[in-house]
Amino acid sequence: MTQTRTDNTDPADLAPPVDSGKIPAHVWRTAFVVVFGAIMGMLDTSLINIGLHTIGADLHAPLATMQWVASGYLLALGVSLTVCGWLARRVGVGRLWLTALAAFTVISAACALADTANWLIALRILQGLAAGVMIPAGQTLLGQAAGPQRMGRVMGVVGVAVVGAPALGPTIGGLMLAHWSWQWLFLINIPLGIIGFGLGLRYLPLGPGTPGHRLDIAGVMLAGGGVAAIVYGLTELGEGGGSVTAVSVWLPMVLGLLALAGFIARAVRSTRPLLDVGMFTNRVFAAANTAGFFAGASMFGVMVLLPLYFQVLQGTSLIRTGLALIAFGAGGAVALPIGGRLTDRYGGGVVAVAGNLVVAITVLPFVFLPADANALLVQPLLFAAGVGTALASTPLVSAAYAAVRPDQLPDATAFVNILQRVGGAIGVAVIAVILSRTTASDTDPITGYHLSFAAVALLSLAAAVASVLLRNRQRA
Repeated sequence: MTQTRTDNTDPADLAPPVDSGKIPAHVWRTAFVVVFGAIMGMLDTSLINIGLHTIGADLHAPLATMQWVASGYLLALGVSLTVCGWLARRVGVGRLWLTALAAFTVISAACALADTANWLIALRILQGLAAGVMIPAGQTLLGQAAGPQRMGRVMGVVGVAVVGAPALGPTIGGLMLAHWSWQWLFLINIPLGIIGFGLGLRYLPLGPGTPGHRLDIAGVMLAGGGVAAIVYGLTELGEGGGSVTAVSVWLPMVLGLLALAGFIARAVRSTRPLLDVGMFTNRVFAAANTAGFFAGASMFGVMVLLPLYFQVLQGTSLIRTGLALIAFGAGGAVALPIGGRLTDRYGGGVVAVAGNLVVAITVLPFVFLPADANALLVQPLLFAAGVGTALASTPLVSAAYAAVRPDQLPDATAFVNILQRVGGAIGVAVIAVILSRTTASDTDPITGYHLSFAAVALLSLAAAVASVLLRNRQRA
């Protein structure tokens, strides 16, 4: 086996000199710029999911077709995540982020002009390709600017916007659909993109590029195709009511796993692999990603479940649902800066254990609450769940990035996002399967929600156990 880009060198020895005191102004400038892309990526997904019915009615397309507006975006994002590291090394991380942000903004404008469902789906696939590059490139810029000892605090503050965007998405989307048109769900990205691009040109380091580094086309096909196939199979599992025997479920998942196995075999033999799988020999990095996989399943699962709980079970309007979920976002916004400081001081494993346990404890009451539960009880639980979710995921990301050398960050961000997205697809599929099966069996609708919240609690406990492993390895 040949691997040249991974060794056991302490990343702190190769990173720029850092300290645990005051964070320099240039780091905060980088964080402020990068957050524009993060908000656009997170808010866009939340807004479009809310508007699918309205968009479909206007474009005269059935819901089954419109689901590809969301699914096509996610599949494309999974593919482009695999090439982000290569692109960052080839053109420089700053240039890559600016290009991806510009592409995302222009494609958003084109989406608003789409007059057919097929045209919109095609544009959303392109938008997903841009997002799959923009998000990890932004995280790489943050990691390189902050250094290992400041990673937690910087990621914690930036995470406030990332958590707040999807929490506010239902409210913003509901107001747009009520007072304007669905096109504004895309047009909102234009001013954000223009401001972010202008600030990026002024403040972001463009980074060195290596034009001679060739793209591993076979690696892209294996890794990108494998991730996309697995996400597709999980999506079909959720939408098909949980029938694992359906060809549309098991075939893409089997092919995806085989493709990823082929990619790993190819990568370990290459001196310049598309993604450096050898990083998983770093025990801290491997443990952080394992915990992040389960935390992603829990996080994406609860973010899908909570709006359904209010809209379907309690019959709440879209706007009122959004207002109810503000407590969840507020909890995350309060917890993230504190969690960042705790991560830098005690390590991401300790904080993530606490965060995942908080999520498990706060969703358990929903397993027993009636459909008409009092808001005075529900809102504090949502706030606490937001606190736990923030502490459960962001410290794991910080721990993974702090465990590698600066030159490995482009690949590290790709791995973190891939595992979190695949975990998220599993979490969403689990919720969809439970709700579909309980609905089909004519049982009381609340039973499906009780079981779904129990599933989220179990996923959070799994993430907590994996985070204990991370804590132990950080102490070793």
